[in-house]
Amino acid sequence: MSSKNNTVMVPQAREAMDKFKMEAANEVGVNLKNGYNGDLTSRQAGSVGGQMVKKMIEAYENSLK
Repeated sequence: MSSKNNTVMVPQAREAMDKFKMEAANEVGVNLKNGYNGDLTSRQAGSVGGQMVKKMIEAYENSLK
């Protein structure tokens, strides 16, 4: 049995997550395209993910104020 780890729990959230990922990629200078991005280096993919986490932490911290 195979399962995907990157499934979005709320299907309507997929579009928002894709937009968020594109914004984060743009901020760190990584050129993402819709669909498959297997040509990215590990460093590029990691910088996008790191930027997303950074922005989520900032949003959480701002919500505590």
